[in-house]
Amino acid sequence: MYSFTAYGHKNVLATHKTTAEFTKDKELSLKGNCILGVNADFDLEKIKNLIKDSKRIRIVITVGDVSDEITAEVNPDFDDDREIVIRMGGFKSKRTLGIGADKGAAHVKRWLVDKLKNPVQKIDITLISS
Repeated sequence: MYSFTAYGHKNVLATHKTTAEFTKDKELSLKGNCILGVNADFDLEKIKNLIKDSKRIRIVITVGDVSDEITAEVNPDFDDDREIVIRMGGFKSKRTLGIGADKGAAHVKRWLVDKLKNPVQKIDITLISS
């Protein structure tokens, strides 16, 4: 298990039907409709260590007392220190942590997404491998 934080942003839309993302970038344009959180503080080496012998991963997104989760197949070639992308499809890139996910940004609980639109909102993300 590994946890990190990110923050909300006024431009969080979470309308992408097949992809969800967390980024270390501080700004977000309205084109980034898959992004759930910005200013993430994850450590690439810790994530790579977590997934090295894993087949599946759960991404638990918590804001206060509200949480949701995405499950996916691990992409063992994940190797990006700026972005974490989770895809429902099978496309793999260095930015892709998980494929075959059970949801994209558009499927995340809407009351949680509403909280993600607040730029001072802290988001706790926990990665659980299996």
